[in-house]
Amino acid sequence: MKKITFIPAKSSLKNTRKLKVAAYCRVSTECESQRSSIDLQIRYYTELIQTNPEWEFAGVFYDYESGLKKEKRNGLDAMIKKAYLGEIDYIIIKSISRLSRNVLDTLTIIRSLKARNINIYFEKEDLNSFEDEKEIDIVFNGVLAQEESRNLIENVQWGYKRKFESGDDFVGKIPMGYKRDNDEWIVVPEEANIIRKIYQLYLEGSTLQQIKEYLEEHQIKTATGKEVWVTAVIQKILKNEKYKGDSLLQKTYTEDFITGRKSKNAGQRERYYIMNSHPAIITAEVFDKVQEEMARRARLVRKEDGTMESSTSKYNGKYLLGNLLVCGDCGASYRRRTERGKVVWRCSTRIEKGKEMCADSPTLNEEWIQKALGEIVCENSTYDEGIVRNNVVKILIFDEHLEICCRNENKYSIKYSVNRCLK
Repeated sequence: MKKITFIPAKSSLKNTRKLKVAAYCRVSTECESQRSSIDLQIRYYTELIQTNPEWEFAGVFYDYESGLKKEKRNGLDAMIKKAYLGEIDYIIIKSISRLSRNVLDTLTIIRSLKARNINIYFEKEDLNSFEDEKEIDIVFNGVLAQEESRNLIENVQWGYKRKFESGDDFVGKIPMGYKRDNDEWIVVPEEANIIRKIYQLYLEGSTLQQIKEYLEEHQIKTATGKEVWVTAVIQKILKNEKYKGDSLLQKTYTEDFITGRKSKNAGQRERYYIMNSHPAIITAEVFDKVQEEMARRARLVRKEDGTMESSTSKYNGKYLLGNLLVCGDCGASYRRRTERGKVVWRCSTRIEKGKEMCADSPTLNEEWIQKALGEIVCENSTYDEGIVRNNVVKILIFDEHLEICCRNENKYSIKYSVNRCLK
């Protein structure tokens, strides 16, 4: 006959030592009321743990962050690392939503700690992560917390949309050159002068890098007080419509409410443009000229399928002709080169893609172009870059002639032979 002996399971924790207990708190913002809430929770859990004779205090950890993402939650990360090192046996949290409002993150954290014999107790729901049969309850409550966040975000976005539709400018960060007093935009004179200088330098032909060097050489600091400028910041300043007193609302949108990933709004969502929403720092005319200048500086080359793409080569703002010369065949910009000791200009498509992609674009001698512009556009038949800059919009280059398009809407056509323009 078989003999069966019952062997009871051993407790996973030894009764000879105290449980090392920690607590975790979280609020979504760092405003005064939320800070007071965190302070109260820290005092509550500290007293709760320290007054229990069977527990050893292992710390109270906290964060001021959204519960949808685990990233940037330094308090949670520190607590988990300490638990992994065996310095925490038991964790108390007010509710599942305080741990995370993302169901996947909640399960990942619970299971990783459970695998190391670390229990989490949720006070509000009265649930222990050690109890396998309670995992479905934890998941259910996690889903409710996640959906609550979704509804809250949708309500906030709805509120933003109503503000946009009524013309209310809803901005987070005030751009350099302004400060805000309640709902009123106020120009900061010192910063506004920097903005105007940046626009002036760009229209005078300076590149973003050259503007950066100018600002740093003159010890002009950024809006955040830094001495080093970033060209991407300068570019944003030059493209920001707020400097001419207008506001484009909803430039970005939240693509995924859980990850918080934002995308540029290129027409996927409604946008709202408010004219004269606040005092301007530069005129609309100057702003529009800068946008035209940016468009001209964009290097375009023709692809094999006939479409255009941006070139990898960077614009050199020292040469005015680089902004003006346009291939009449493919629409690409012309580029300056030195060949056999002479300075010439060639179609960028032809340079990058080969002659077969733009067979009819001629190569022009720089000295010849300047002489032609002097005779047609400038006074006394002498080439003057300032006069050309102020009067010429673009120069279209065709196989046997070029068209000079001026701001006064006049067009001048020059016939030439290839041999003559290359002399």
